[in-house]
Order: sequence, then C-alpha cells, then structure tokens
Amino acid sequence: MKKILFSALIGLFAIGVASCQNTDGFKTIQEKEFVSLSKNADVVILDVRTPSEYKEGYIENATLVDYNSSNFESEINKLDKSKRYLVYCKSGGRSAGASEALTNKGFKVFNLDGGISSWSGKVVQ
Repeated sequence: MKKILFSALIGLFAIGVASCQNTDGFKTIQEKEFVSLSKNADVVILDVRTPSEYKEGYIENATLVDYNSSNFESEINKLDKSKRYLVYCKSGGRSAGASEALTNKGFKVFNLDGGISSWSGKVVQ
C-alpha cells in the first residue's frame, strides 16, 4: 500500500513539473525569470499587442510585432533565429499564439505568464 501511495505521489509530482514546460515548444515563465533573461545580450523582448495598446505603455526595450496584423508572419520572418525571444501581450493569450508561431519557425521562445496585466515592473509610457 505504501509503495502504491508513493508511486502515485511521484506521478503527480512529475505531472506538475511537466506542466511548467509547454508542450508546444515554448516555455511560459513568471516575471522574475522574464526580468532575469531580459538582461542577456542575446534576448529580444516582443510585445505582440496592437499599436494602440503599445502606446498605452510597454515593457522597456520591447519591440512591437502585432500578432493580429496581416503582416505578423512576414515580420517574424525578419527576426534573428540566433536570439532568444521574450514574448508578452495583455494577458497571455495572444503571446501564447505568437510564441507557438515563433517556435514552429525554429525560434527559442519564452512567454510571460499573465502578460503585461500581471507585470509589476517599469512600464514605459
């Protein structure tokens, strides 16, 4: 009985660890890791919201690439695949879609959990 209970607990732990890594190939990360990664020279921050949302405030050094625009794919095709990309939107939905699109093209991608809505750091106005 103890072995069954122990095995069940190990299985639940493994599921919890696996859920931190997105099966689509990108990783969803918390703000603390986002900030830490953003300090690296090989990292680019992408804001995938609309231009009007971007004008309301954005994370410092972010580049706007509107996920909903008709030229989204052509814009991401111009990006450097040797870089790592930190992606965010308002709450995480569009950035997950953008992260998947980038990952499918061979980019290394990290998606900010909760988007800029959960951001407690500096926002450029």
